Amino acid sequence: MTGYDLAAVNGGMSTRLKSRPSPWRKVFNCFILATLAILALAGCAAVGPDYVEPTAPISDRFELTTGSGLQATPYELVEWWAVFNDPVLNQLVDIAHKQNYSLELAGLRVLESRARLGIAIGAQYPQQQVASGGVTRISPSENAGQGNTAFNQYDLGATLAWEMDFWGKFRRGIESADAALAASVASYDEAMVLVTSQVVGTYVTIRLLEEQLMIAYENLKLQQRSYDIAEVLYRNGQDSELDVQQARTLLLGTQATVPSLKTQLGLAQNALNTLLGQSDGFVEDLIVDGPIPDVPEQIAVGIPADLLRRRPDVRQAELQAVAQNAQVGVATADLYPSIALAGSFGVVSISRDVGGGGGSDLFSSDSLNYGAGASFSWPVLNYGRIRNNIRVQDARLQQAIVSYQKTALEAAQEVDDAIVSLAGAQAQKAILQQGVEAARRSNALSMLQYKEGFSGYQRVLDAQQSLFSQQNRYASSQGQAVQSIVQLYKALGGGWEVREGRPFVDENTLTAMRERTNWGDLLDDQ
Repeated sequence: MTGYDLAAVNGGMSTRLKSRPSPWRKVFNCFILATLAILALAGCAAVGPDYVEPTAPISDRFELTTGSGLQATPYELVEWWAVFNDPVLNQLVDIAHKQNYSLELAGLRVLESRARLGIAIGAQYPQQQVASGGVTRISPSENAGQGNTAFNQYDLGATLAWEMDFWGKFRRGIESADAALAASVASYDEAMVLVTSQVVGTYVTIRLLEEQLMIAYENLKLQQRSYDIAEVLYRNGQDSELDVQQARTLLLGTQATVPSLKTQLGLAQNALNTLLGQSDGFVEDLIVDGPIPDVPEQIAVGIPADLLRRRPDVRQAELQAVAQNAQVGVATADLYPSIALAGSFGVVSISRDVGGGGGSDLFSSDSLNYGAGASFSWPVLNYGRIRNNIRVQDARLQQAIVSYQKTALEAAQEVDDAIVSLAGAQAQKAILQQGVEAARRSNALSMLQYKEGFSGYQRVLDAQQSLFSQQNRYASSQGQAVQSIVQLYKALGGGWEVREGRPFVDENTLTAMRERTNWGDLLDDQ
């Protein structure tokens, strides 16, 4: 039988082999036993609750109001803004998807979540992996009577410590991080939906303001002619000064709307520039005068109930609940003992060659120094704190579930609101269109009767005020109808699918990040 003894080397335990049979075999045997133990323990089920999908308060049916033009046909139009057939709008949305800073921030959070998932995955492997080595020159005091006992010590080795995932603590951590990553992707999709709807909505606002400015200029010309007629008649003694002042009052009131409209237009253009990630002047050069986008006669919105379940913020809310559910398991694992393996392996050699030329026997079998063992720790006196932490995590889980249900319910309300708003805007627009035609006819008749002396100037004033008001209301109803469509597609979560196949972060940013930090393949596969 091969014998061995234990020797202390610099305060540490080491096993020195007396006989030549290989010490490496003992190391190998320990490694095999440890590996088998780990594999056996790894099969244990993770503690904590498994995720159960909560019920979502989403109706399976939505009432598509008659006259709204909505159809519950299959929803296939990923680029929903294309229903307006506006090339300028299509170009603006494409620019925003590539250059909007909110989208880029959301994409960077996805990369951060991928890195955090990598940390969680790494936690299930040996948590301490340290390689060490050194050379030490030791020279005791000669006055202590020890003589010239100086020597060099050479050492080289590695230390390994591994807390095994016996109760699934680290597996639950991976589960949580994986759900958090999926939630960050859903957050990016939600940012895509919001940015798209903001770009389209702001573009519609710009077109509406341009239309209202055009209406103001047309009415200014009309009112200026009426004022000129009233002034001529007054100078010729055929009319009173009151008619002139009333005509001037109406004219100045219409003129006063122009600066306000221009201010609103400038603010809308600035907002669109920011959404596109551009400086001032970009939108102004790109967008030339054009009409308010037309509302399609028929709009395919699919089955709203089905689409709501794919809405990014609803998915994000549920994925946050999944991530928090795993955190309950992480906290529950603290109730049980943690089991760890530890080992060290190295070689130590001492040379009494004063010239420091020793150390050639560092890698001989007699220089072997190793140790291995297992341990456990069990916080038996901290159960109150641990259980309360579990309760904290469970309360957060319930909050996440309720937040998911609340998000789903509010999403359903947004769809209902958009459908009702669209139906109302469509009905109002049809009535106001007739009102504009009637106001134009009334204005022409009042001016004709005034010129021929059959009526007073007050009727002209009333007719012109009514025309200006009806035209503005009709333009507003046109814009509101389009905005209702935008809000409907936003409420349905439409448009996020366009990011499929695209990177979360643009190539210029990725290049800068690669030059600054070693990201491995995290930036290559998005």
